[in-house]
Amino acid sequence: MAEFEALISKVGFQGDGLTAGGLVVPLTLPGERVRVRQGKDKLELVEVLEASPYRVVPPCAHFSACGGCALQHWDIPAYSAWKRDMVGNLLQRAGLETELAPILTTPPASRRRVGLHARKVGKNIELGFKVRKSWNLVAIRECPVSDPAIVAALPQLKALAGYLFEHPKSAPILHITLSLTGLDIDISGVERSKSGGLSADARMNIAMCAAEADFARVSMGEDMLYMARTPKVRFGKAMVGLPIAPFLQASVPSESDMARLAIDGIGEAKKVADLFCGAGTFTFPLAEKAVVYAADGSAPAIASLKAAIGTAPGLKTITPEARDLFRRPMLAEEMKGFDAIVFDPPRAGAEAQAAEIARSNVSRAVAISCNPSTFVRDANILVKAGFSLDRVTPIDQFLWSSHVELVGVFSR
Repeated sequence: MAEFEALISKVGFQGDGLTAGGLVVPLTLPGERVRVRQGKDKLELVEVLEASPYRVVPPCAHFSACGGCALQHWDIPAYSAWKRDMVGNLLQRAGLETELAPILTTPPASRRRVGLHARKVGKNIELGFKVRKSWNLVAIRECPVSDPAIVAALPQLKALAGYLFEHPKSAPILHITLSLTGLDIDISGVERSKSGGLSADARMNIAMCAAEADFARVSMGEDMLYMARTPKVRFGKAMVGLPIAPFLQASVPSESDMARLAIDGIGEAKKVADLFCGAGTFTFPLAEKAVVYAADGSAPAIASLKAAIGTAPGLKTITPEARDLFRRPMLAEEMKGFDAIVFDPPRAGAEAQAAEIARSNVSRAVAISCNPSTFVRDANILVKAGFSLDRVTPIDQFLWSSHVELVGVFSR
């Protein structure tokens, strides 16, 4: 294959180096002169001829092969500035003027949620992350992003995965959550047998693996394969038992940052609606200072929230409701008497809900977003209704990835 030299002008929003002409060169940094060659469907880095002064040695032996991280080779201050600038540029293009706060970055070894792919290669089982933009797998033995308790359990997780290949088309994914009471594993990607599920032998072996490893729970959708104790986490003062396949912030440090910003953002509010509340990530911290109405489309999450209310005495009143906020958003008329709205929607954002907040008489709102693009759309709805976007704080919860989240505070 022909090789040629290229000069990298910037890093694009997916974490790849870009030339001035728009060529995409993974694993490169601004200002670097590199030698590349054309691969099957992308340019491949052959050699860095002139390295950026901000290039560092990646902390993980799997970096460049594993698709989990894109930017371990970049000095943290420069990398963090790039993420913050991405948010700032997006806001600027959308015409949203605001104070852009310093980015808050989760530390290494703090990720409590990971999805590990399992593959059967001959008689061997491999467990790890996918190669970027590929179905190929990188079998991992370390992960500087993940909590050490997850990394330490890799051999036991691999043994458990070995019993998930009764159907030849199975491609299991182990969705692992580190709770305060142990690892919670929910399994997807297992093809059903003619009998409708795993054999009795497989279920018994999985339970034995889980017991030996002292896992808290193993499930496959609604099918409970093993349960020693309820996985629990702490939200504010409450101990919350997690439903199967829960939504949970990926790292405790970032979750704490978001909760603090939400509490600061509601100001002196006495009555708050926490929308898309999950099992109470922000509900319980908010209830330390305000009466809270908490709504989410997941009935199991709301059930967990309700059950946890009694574990945290001294809170203001919490009123939970299972409610599909996409089909049935909280209406402006229902917001009468509320001082502030906190909303933390999934990646699709909260367009319909933002429109109702815009129609209401509420004077403060806090948006927690995992997708800056849909945040911009929803923010413009509020701004056009008279809100000002007071400040935006970027959150780097997914360290060394191109993904960035944010918390926006609005008032009028």
